[in-house]
Amino acid sequence: MRIETQFGDIILEIYNDKAPQTSEAFLANVERGIYKRSHFYRVLNEYNQPSSGFKAELIQGGIYRSNRKLRDSLPAIPHEPTNITGLSHKHGTLSMAREAPGTAKTEFFICIGDQPGFDFGGKNNADGQGYAAFGKVIEGWDVLMKIYSRPFEDDNFYPPVVIMDIKRLQ
Repeated sequence: MRIETQFGDIILEIYNDKAPQTSEAFLANVERGIYKRSHFYRVLNEYNQPSSGFKAELIQGGIYRSNRKLRDSLPAIPHEPTNITGLSHKHGTLSMAREAPGTAKTEFFICIGDQPGFDFGGKNNADGQGYAAFGKVIEGWDVLMKIYSRPFEDDNFYPPVVIMDIKRLQ
């Protein structure tokens, strides 16, 4: 997969074999073109989290800012926790954002550094179910870090980083 951003491309490897439901849903979203003109809109870093909570570092993207109505109309993805898939949230891992387990739809994040708190049993989500990892960055680390270091206000990029599109590589 290729995430085309205003700062360059990020190349991803998707784990269809380990997280088939998550991968299939993400790829279906890509094929429908829903990520065209979407954004990386959220960043978690060492400066914008409460000192008393569990810390994380990531960039988050999707259509939350650009098309909430479409996002809300899509079916939820069954949760594939890391204790089932065998994946973990290492540097560059691609994972689905969610509220409760089984509520992920279109929003995704990329880990900056290892984030074991996002794995099943981790402390970054009160339910302990973790998040559904389903891929990783394999090229475009410079672009990933350029995005991560963009200006932010609270936990939002200011301005959001444009994702021109996400496409399958042939």
